[in-house]
Amino acid sequence: MPPSRYRVYNTNYPYFITSSLVEGYPIFSNPLAAQVILDALEFIQNKRSTTVYAYVIMENHIHMIVQNDKLPQQIQAFKSWTARAIVDLFSVNRHTFQLYKLRKSKNPSHTDSVHQLWQKGFCPKQIFSDEMMIQKIEYIHNNPVKRGFVDNPEDWRYSSMRNYLGLESLIPVTLFEL
Repeated sequence: MPPSRYRVYNTNYPYFITSSLVEGYPIFSNPLAAQVILDALEFIQNKRSTTVYAYVIMENHIHMIVQNDKLPQQIQAFKSWTARAIVDLFSVNRHTFQLYKLRKSKNPSHTDSVHQLWQKGFCPKQIFSDEMMIQKIEYIHNNPVKRGFVDNPEDWRYSSMRNYLGLESLIPVTLFEL
């Protein structure tokens, strides 16, 4: 695969990030797997100095706007930890079919694991203006509506939309003035 044109060039800016699951498997439709992602987002905020402005967890991918001085390393650690935690969760709960799919989808060049959860890369897009930030936050929050899962963005549990409306939410985020 050729090198990605998406790179983190300047860590003084937030980045819009998309990370997808191998084969588009709907792993995050399992609430326990989605909770692993929420826990990891809270961890990177509290322990890794990462600012999370917005997020949405869909059934087979996540979008988020984040900022950190060592963003590529933080996202790599985030993906590694969440993959391990979800595989462990599926093992403990005997979700053999999901484990089978993650094993069959593994890139043969990945010799350090038996399973693969995430596709390679995370497609970072630098947010260089307030207009772009607003556009990306709206895109993130409207993703479940566009996919037909809910009628209103605030009805999707696994999103920061409720934070922006001042409603009870699953995890805190740093609000960007819309």
